[in-house]
Amino acid sequence: MHNGFEPIISEAARMLILGTMPGVASLAKQQYYGHPRNAFWPIMADLYGISPEADYQWRKEVLLNNGVAVWDVLQSCNRQGSLDANIERDSIKINDFAGLFARYSFIGRIVFNGRMAEKLYKKHVLASLSRHDGEFEYQCLPSTSPAYAALSLEQKTEAWKAIKL
Repeated sequence: MHNGFEPIISEAARMLILGTMPGVASLAKQQYYGHPRNAFWPIMADLYGISPEADYQWRKEVLLNNGVAVWDVLQSCNRQGSLDANIERDSIKINDFAGLFARYSFIGRIVFNGRMAEKLYKKHVLASLSRHDGEFEYQCLPSTSPAYAALSLEQKTEAWKAIKL
């Protein structure tokens, strides 16, 4: 059983970026998007002017200072390796979104880091929320995972620039 992380979040959060579940390298490092080839931190570096090699705490602070929160749809699951396709569907436990949205009520935008995060959220979370779907702006962007190789880093970065609009 793999267990995810607490959210990177503050009272200033206006946008929530949702992944599926940390991969093996991220779990080992205890850092969101900890795989050295994951494009998340290089993209955030481009968008928010931080070095992807900067201290993890500093990178988190820069996101928080820009109203960006990070979490995953899944709290825990069984999975061989890091691929979302290997998640055992009957082992899925979803994070407490109702509690998160009650506490951080200024979140108005949810950005999915890849289609699997969006699919799991819509299937397991959306119907359970007391807030109406229309109260959030939703956007699905290309996965930053190195397993998603259909786009280059430059193409992914260009797509992710939409979060700064």
